[in-house]
Amino acid sequence: MPEWLVERGIGETRAALVEAGRILESRILLDGTIPVGSVVEARLAGVGADGRNALAVLDDGTEILLPHRPQGVSEGQRLHIEITREAIAGPEPWKRPLGRSSDTPSSIAELTGRPAMPGEFDAAGWGDVLEEAASGEISFAGGALRLFVTPAMTLFDVDGTLPTDELAVLGARAAAQAVRRLGIGGSIGVDLPNAGKTARAAAAEAIDRVLDGTRFERTAVNGFGFVQIVRPRPHASLPEIYAGDRPAAEARALLRRAESHIGGLCLAVPAAIGAVLERNRGWLDELGRRVGGRVTLRVDARLAMSGGHAEPL
Repeated sequence: MPEWLVERGIGETRAALVEAGRILESRILLDGTIPVGSVVEARLAGVGADGRNALAVLDDGTEILLPHRPQGVSEGQRLHIEITREAIAGPEPWKRPLGRSSDTPSSIAELTGRPAMPGEFDAAGWGDVLEEAASGEISFAGGALRLFVTPAMTLFDVDGTLPTDELAVLGARAAAQAVRRLGIGGSIGVDLPNAGKTARAAAAEAIDRVLDGTRFERTAVNGFGFVQIVRPRPHASLPEIYAGDRPAAEARALLRRAESHIGGLCLAVPAAIGAVLERNRGWLDELGRRVGGRVTLRVDARLAMSGGHAEPL
């Protein structure tokens, strides 16, 4: 049976749905993000127009958009709000958290699952999942996907050396698996090879089988090979997290790898990651506590963005 595993990391919490030793779904919750399902107290700062798009503000200044104006609450009054979509970071800074009025007390939701044992995430392929999210390149037998994050939708382009009809079906299945594995929601487009009618129907069925049991809608595969999938988007996907701030995402991934060491460390990093870690010295302090030693930084301009590594002191 699939099982959710949770890892409490530095700067983030990770969750993975694992079955038979491989990751089916994944999630990263960044520290400081109010998780979906949380109930917070805020002040109604604006009532919007025509009963829509009211604005609430937390005591720390965080703005929450309320698609529907709360009934019986005047501007300036306090209210409880349930978070229905987390803030979406990156190229869309206007993607503030979404919420709705709630009668329940304040509470902060958490990612749920069994705490992962050391090595479980790696054995299930967590490193490969992060590489897919960072690079947008996803391989499958006989072909490959290229993933593109845009403000309007997440796009997959399918290419390969198989016969067109076979490639369309296998590419559709691989894209649907990547949608789940990378936690992608919202509007999703898949550009398949221009296959025949029978193959297009089989490609659609392949998507349905992979996404069965999850909430989604899709169009038919049209004559040009394009199919659109729509899923709930309560939080940022892994590709959106990387697209939004690649150096910070790579910095947190490096800290995760470094945790496996024991004793003092020097982190060799490219300049962009060094700047992130200098701004978040608390992350380095926490790493020091976890490895039981002093942690220092060494900036190496020759390193690629994903080339940071730990060296024993």
